Amino acid sequence: MSILYLLGIRIFQILITIASLFNLKAKLWVNGRRKVFQNLKIVIKPNEDIAWFHCASLGEFEQGRPVIKAFKEKYPSYKILLTFYSPSGYEIRKNYERADYVFYMPLDTPSNAKQFMSIVNPKVIFFVKYEFWYFFLKEIRNTNTPLYLISGIFREDQRFFKSKGVFSKKMLSCFKHFFVQNNESKILLNSVNINNVTITGDTRFDRVYSIAKQSKKLPVIEQFTKNDLVLIAGSTWKPDEELLIKYFNESNHNFKMIIAPHEIHKENITRIVKSFTENTNVAKYSDVNENKNSTSEILIIDNIGLLSSLYKYGNLAYIGGGFGKGLHNILEAATFGLPVIFGPNHKKFQEAIELKNLNSAFLISNYTDLKECLDNFFENLDQIKLCGKISAEFVENKRGATESILKIVEKDLLKS
Repeated sequence: MSILYLLGIRIFQILITIASLFNLKAKLWVNGRRKVFQNLKIVIKPNEDIAWFHCASLGEFEQGRPVIKAFKEKYPSYKILLTFYSPSGYEIRKNYERADYVFYMPLDTPSNAKQFMSIVNPKVIFFVKYEFWYFFLKEIRNTNTPLYLISGIFREDQRFFKSKGVFSKKMLSCFKHFFVQNNESKILLNSVNINNVTITGDTRFDRVYSIAKQSKKLPVIEQFTKNDLVLIAGSTWKPDEELLIKYFNESNHNFKMIIAPHEIHKENITRIVKSFTENTNVAKYSDVNENKNSTSEILIIDNIGLLSSLYKYGNLAYIGGGFGKGLHNILEAATFGLPVIFGPNHKKFQEAIELKNLNSAFLISNYTDLKECLDNFFENLDQIKLCGKISAEFVENKRGATESILKIVEKDLLKS
């Protein structure tokens, strides 16, 4: 099976190299790995104590981030090496201030894994959520380096739990400890004789709670919202925006809307602005200041870095991605005490399922669902406050994963 796996890796390498000729993301993926070993040798000095954190992409980074911060504060002598698989993580966080070194993870081959571990020689390793690379895991086990999976989540349909999943199950034995999000994950791991498991929850709760406490003051948003009823639409895609804009254009309810689209290039912003009726006053964040936008009904956020602080100015949140590949972060809205609304693709997101069960998150599948949901809220304002209170308490009660993880890791480091 390892031969077939390696063959698959090599085929992928060929395909992505071809794709890099005309696809920017593929080009970044290929070019970012081109001199990775040479650059690692230049920056990493012999005898450094390295803590290696690996994330697939940006979402996983947000889960690893609180652990990186806490680990660095607790063990300041360690150097932090942060690696990414995807350009969407690396390109945005390549200058992350708490990491001493940030690189792409090399392609998973036996020689790459051996060379990487030889150069880096980490003392401790953290993989985030669901990163399973066979040859890297095998080499990590060969070097007896403690490896932890943090914010892990497992599902019954994954290859580890199938009768023909022997090859995949071998990878699980390479981890010293699994820190998982829920009891279902623990039960599944136990079912294949993996018992070094602790339920700690999702580290993102620690992260979003911290964000809420340190959120930026945004004078433009403050002026725009004033005492109005405000719907914040975060990380939206075209299918989300079409539903929301249709509702606003047809609704008789008095409310304002802030849209922070996932794609902020000029063409997409223009499309959104033109989708509203002619008599709707739409403003772009880049065009207004705190004294000029009080008459606007719609505010389009056309830059990055504001979303996590926007939610404190809203009453309701719509989170995008549920009509596409998957839901974006709903916890940033929940921690500010907002009810959240999202599309159907949410089943891989434990927090969405739990908030939905608590009646603080609401699933929509089409325009009729959205209209019914928003109409109900706008006609029952006390319901907004009640659901928002549930959201905030949910985040508050889920904090503490980072501290629990480091307590166990500390014991292992003291033994080594």
